[in-house]
Parts: sequence; structure tokens; C-alpha cells
Amino acid sequence: MLVKDAFVKAQASGDLFYFPTQVTVLTVGSFAFQLRYSPSLAQKPKPPKPAESNARPFNPFENPSPALLVAQLPPSHRLILNKFAVVPEHFILATRDFKPQTHILEADDIDAAYACVEAYRGAGRELFVFFNSGDHSGASQPHRHLQLLPVDCMRHGLENAEQGSEWAVLADKICGKEQTLPFTAFTSSISVEMSAEEKHLTYLSLYRRAVCAAIANVEAAEEGEAQISYNFAMTSTSMALCPRTAEGMSIKDRNGNEIGKVALNGTVLAGTALVKNEREWDALKRTDTMLSGVLRGIGIPSADVL
Repeated sequence: MLVKDAFVKAQASGDLFYFPTQVTVLTVGSFAFQLRYSPSLAQKPKPPKPAESNARPFNPFENPSPALLVAQLPPSHRLILNKFAVVPEHFILATRDFKPQTHILEADDIDAAYACVEAYRGAGRELFVFFNSGDHSGASQPHRHLQLLPVDCMRHGLENAEQGSEWAVLADKICGKEQTLPFTAFTSSISVEMSAEEKHLTYLSLYRRAVCAAIANVEAAEEGEAQISYNFAMTSTSMALCPRTAEGMSIKDRNGNEIGKVALNGTVLAGTALVKNEREWDALKRTDTMLSGVLRGIGIPSADVL
């Protein structure tokens, strides 16, 4: 496949960095959560700084390196490899022209992402799509982009982890079911038979529900700047969206001393979390309740929406 071939080639040429991880599986509510630790990720290279103080920050999606460019998706998008990958074959769907990451997704964004999902399904594989929007979401680039992870690559290492076989994409597991999650997430089933407009309307419906949960007496817009921070996820059969109130949470030892801060992005809707610090890794894997506390603190606690 295009992405796999491009990933292997870019890694071999040094244009892409892959950071292997250790993994353990924790239980949050009734769901299996992956906790991954990548010590080398803390040393990843920083993006180049502008030569002049008033220059625009570097935008990796404006003129992507030919080694990282997978394909153009006319008329409005392109596929680009993630330069710093924790999951093999992690790639990005970016708008060709600059559009804000903080704006509500448009129909062609959803349609292009689902076309990628369908292309993978045609090859017998599944994709997990996620989108980070807003200050508390884990978003790192202002240029609009959705991120895509092959689910089989997300399973790397689970065959050697206790309870590894219990993990499955969270968005699929919670879709249409009573949730026992620490944070509120809204879900809806989707299918290949739905039109691009129907999928977009489904996304907008989830966004409206999240706005209503996060802000009292406010009518949700359907275009332009989003009114909340949130994560959105999509698979071949499910959409999920969770409002965010914090990018991460501090974790503390038994004496109340801070161990570190765990930050989460849209992969939380896959049921995964990543740490770069060994003390955080050791503390979180010692007890399931610590990760549950982090998850409760990043969004709207489930009990608040009952």
C-alpha cells in the first residue's frame, strides 16, 4: 500500500523517525486501555525556529517534504506521513490550503478521511481516524489535519502484554452502549452506505451534543470557529466525540509529590495513552485508578451529564 511503502522508504532515508514503545494494558471501567511508554520520544528533534522573530512558525503541511508526501487527494487534501511516529504507518490528512484546526470540520474533511478508511478496508485492514481541536485537545499544529492510524499497527506489542487480547478501539466498543467511562463521549454509528452529507451531519450532531454538555444555554454553530475544545474519532462503523476541559492532568505519589503530567489527545478515543517519563510509566501501571483519575480530569465527568 502507498502509506506502508512510503513509511518504510522515509524511515530508511532518515526523513522519518519511528519511536518504539513498551506497552501494558490497564482496565478503566469495563474497558481495556493501552498505556505506552516511549523514552526516546522525549528527545525528539524540535521543529526549526523562524530565522526572524516576526516570521511565521514552521508549517509542516504547507509544503511537505517529498519524502513525507504520500499522495495528493484532489481537490482539497493531501496525505502526509507523520515525521515523528510512535505507531508505524501513522499518516495525516491535511487540507492543501491553510484552514484553521480550531474550525468545525467541513463535509469534504469527513469525506476524504472516510475514503481513506474505505481504502484500507478494501485491503482487509482497519483505520482509526482522530482529530484534535482547541487548546485542551492535544492539538499541536494550527493547519487543519486529521490523523490516521492502522489498527493492526496500534496492536504492536500487545501479543506479549497481559490482557493484550482484550484491547479494541474504544470508539467502536462504546458506540451505542451505556458507558462506564470516566469522561463523557458522544457516539453514533455510521456506514459506507451513508452519503458524505449524512456523515457530516452525524459529526455535527455529535459536536452539538458536546457543546450543550460543556456550555449551558448556548446554541452550537455549524461552521467556523468551534466553541469548545474536543477530540473526534472515526472508524468504518463509528464516530465518537468528547469535549475537553484540560489537555492533561498531574499525577502524584502517595505523599502528594508530583510525578509528572500526562497529556492526552484524540487517541484517548482509541483507548490509548502515551507517556515519555519512566516515573509516570511506573506510577500509572501500578494501579488502574491513577489513569482513571487522569481521564476524569480531562473532560466532563460522566456523572455530570446523566
